[in-house]
Amino acid sequence: MGYDNFNQSNNAQSKGLLASGWRPLNRDLDIGFFANIVVNDTWSLAKRSADFVSDVADALSRKQYSWWANILNVFSDSVQYEFNELWNFITPDPASPDRRHKDVLVAQTPIVQLVSRDSIPIDYVLNRLEEITVKNILEILGTPDLITQYYWERYFYFPPERFTTWERLEVLGYVSAYWKEYDIWVQVETFEKGKRQYTISAPDLAPLINKATFDVAVILSGYKSRVGKINSEYPIRSFPAEIQSFTDRVQQAILSEQQVAVLINGEPGTGKTVWTQAIAKEVLMPLGYVIFILDHDAVENFVPPSYLERICLIINEADNLAKNRALESAQENSKTEHILSLLDGTLYQSVIDESGIHIQQKLVVLMTCNTTDRMDPALLRKGRVDFTYEFVHKFV
Repeated sequence: MGYDNFNQSNNAQSKGLLASGWRPLNRDLDIGFFANIVVNDTWSLAKRSADFVSDVADALSRKQYSWWANILNVFSDSVQYEFNELWNFITPDPASPDRRHKDVLVAQTPIVQLVSRDSIPIDYVLNRLEEITVKNILEILGTPDLITQYYWERYFYFPPERFTTWERLEVLGYVSAYWKEYDIWVQVETFEKGKRQYTISAPDLAPLINKATFDVAVILSGYKSRVGKINSEYPIRSFPAEIQSFTDRVQQAILSEQQVAVLINGEPGTGKTVWTQAIAKEVLMPLGYVIFILDHDAVENFVPPSYLERICLIINEADNLAKNRALESAQENSKTEHILSLLDGTLYQSVIDESGIHIQQKLVVLMTCNTTDRMDPALLRKGRVDFTYEFVHKFV
């Protein structure tokens, strides 16, 4: 495509932006900014000014045209280009995302699942969780105070009173939005096939992420992998008194400790799984924990998302996962080591960013098993599992 055709195409798209509600953003002269350039960048200012004056002089001094044609030529594209270059140099750029913000969350939408019989779609579900988190944050924030777009070397702004939804906002270049109340920036980019990327940055995103992920649960289990809400069939008060008393001790530890691991054992039908669901629904969810229910394959490949402040892992049939490594059958997989590293924190906290959310991440691990006889002794040692309890009450 030639330059003229390319220019015409982009001009047409710019007109499309204007038709969809965007308006040209005029850059205002800032006396302090201009004075700083005069003092500290005199040579560049003089050169750009000379280029503009030279173009104006050339436009007015053409001898083969009449005087009025020369005056009209002052408004030609080349002279206008030099004027814009000079004006953009002596005026500050429009407000843009603050790269110094320590908390950043990035998500693409829409997320497309690639179905495979060889593996659990962990990446898809975790990306879907991130997408939902970003969309919920944008919904909580509401209408931005400022919306700008940079496209084809021009700045545009979108009147906030005309904003409805992000899906209806025309995005051709880089869109930046700002909320003064939260000091939050969002940058939106468009990719092929209608995909968009949202980048949220702020001094502290944790409160908004906690709100956006409230009552969110994730199940990673074969073809049932999905993001939804935790469901509990039996309330804690329906359990025997001794289990309720045990639950109170666990709850107290969750409130006071950074990491808590609980192992429940008992015969099938004693309510182990429904107890984990009940404590997730009644204790952890109100505290802002995001619940992850993991099966065998998910445990082996799971790493807690670093942007979440509070995480609960529910691991059922842990005796089939954390097998005694002295047994030959347990030496063929790495699930035991993976669970141990989760409990130790070495898997996801061996390298941390001191400015990130995960420096203060809290983790609760709820494990169930039929028997502890086959489990690796390293899992059961003090310091890895804080509470063990045997369920004997039969649910009917």
